[in-house]
Amino acid sequence: MKKNILIAFFLIFSIFASNSFASDVVVEQKQEKQPYHSKTMSELVDSFYATTGIKALFQPQEGVKDAKGKDMTLFAQGAGRIIMIFICFLLFYLAIKKGFEPLLLIPIGFGGLLANIPIANMAGPDGMLGIIYSMGITNQFFPLLIFMGVGAMTDFGPLLANPKTALLGGAAQFAIFGSLVGAVLLSTYVPGINFTLEQAAAISIIGGADGPTSIFVASKLAPELLGAIAVAAYSYMALVPLIQPPIMRVLTTDAERKIKMTTLRKVSKLEKIVFPLVVLSLAILILPDAAPLIGALCLGNFARESGVVDRLSDTMQNALINIVTIFLGLGVGSKLASEQFLVPETMGIMVIGLLAFSAGTAGGVIMAKLMNLVSSKENQINPLIGAAGVSAVPMAARVVSKEGQLYDKSNILLMHAMGPNVSGVIGSAVAAGVLLSIFK
Repeated sequence: MKKNILIAFFLIFSIFASNSFASDVVVEQKQEKQPYHSKTMSELVDSFYATTGIKALFQPQEGVKDAKGKDMTLFAQGAGRIIMIFICFLLFYLAIKKGFEPLLLIPIGFGGLLANIPIANMAGPDGMLGIIYSMGITNQFFPLLIFMGVGAMTDFGPLLANPKTALLGGAAQFAIFGSLVGAVLLSTYVPGINFTLEQAAAISIIGGADGPTSIFVASKLAPELLGAIAVAAYSYMALVPLIQPPIMRVLTTDAERKIKMTTLRKVSKLEKIVFPLVVLSLAILILPDAAPLIGALCLGNFARESGVVDRLSDTMQNALINIVTIFLGLGVGSKLASEQFLVPETMGIMVIGLLAFSAGTAGGVIMAKLMNLVSSKENQINPLIGAAGVSAVPMAARVVSKEGQLYDKSNILLMHAMGPNVSGVIGSAVAAGVLLSIFK
């Protein structure tokens, strides 16, 4: 009896399956490509022209969808794309001609150029840029790898040799909380901009000029603003040589810029090995939310200072961070698409980021001047190194060194500036942990 029931069941299933297959065949037959009909020369030209980017740029049409599936405005399709293409070429100019962080600006600018090519849809979910973006930016993977590479490249010795410079890195992080207030005020008083408190907190990390941390926080607190925040953070990181020097000159005198600091003491190998472990332990105990960032940073630095995994350290410092920088730059550049960049929210984020970054630079310089008031004449700090308190390592330290040598070529500030620079990296990660714990 049971055998007969099973046989009947399989017979019925086979009938339904064959009918379903037959219907699929019918559908496929119905969807067969229509035979090609010969066209005149003028029709061929018109058909080709309709598929070109020229027509898409100069003859935009209603109903065109962007990478998110939303209708694009005529402005975004035409003039907006042209404007963004010019901006991308400006980034190339700054990178090649002026030497402003080409490792960042070249891939970001090229990603933006590809994102604004009409019809190609390279920034869409199935496009090359969209795949890169979802592969490592939305899930915070690329920022953590960048932090690992930064840790392997960074010598914490200057910070350990002169611990008081950590105060300069801490002072620069006040810009993060200042930009939080700025974002709230902007959304309150500017029409068209309406940031929530979580969005304002995500935007505020831009004040530390820390691209990886900005992406890490934004992906958790405001994923809808992740692209705009990433673009703003990395843009200002790359433009450190353009933004910081005028602020440094306004806030310091010629005499202060010529201050020569005492030679740093030699830091022992044991101190360098123990330091990342201590920092990680404190992060685990006090701010677990910051542990991914600080953990990646400390792993890279521990591998560097241990002296027994040179191959791993070399990979982190070179091959790994170089590969990730390419992908990260292209992914960030994909958000330079006109329909995503030329909107009030993104413009507001760019303004807040610029003001916050400027405030962070000023905060570090002012803190150095205040510390000099209570320091002896032999232990004076060159206020310029306070500008390196932002998290843009090591570019901020290089800018400080270059600025100091403009007034005294014998004044070498690079190693002194690395102290507040690396403390700024740790400080921004700590600030991120604080914000994440608040909105948890």
